[in-house]
Amino acid sequence: MPTSQPDTSGPSEDRATPDDLLHTRTGTDVSPEDVVLAAGRDLTPGNLEWARRKLEAEGPAALEKLLP
Repeated sequence: MPTSQPDTSGPSEDRATPDDLLHTRTGTDVSPEDVVLAAGRDLTPGNLEWARRKLEAEGPAALEKLLP
């Protein structure tokens, strides 16, 4: 006979995911296009130049800083 209790074997809704399980990098190089899109901007020449400068200054961490 089924019960009305929810399945408790799944993840709890009130727990946050540990930092070591959160990943944004895929192991590939970060392109200026990736940075522009992560920032929610359009792919325009000006935005691509902004992203190139950001990548030069911050490296691949530039993408990490833009993503939640």
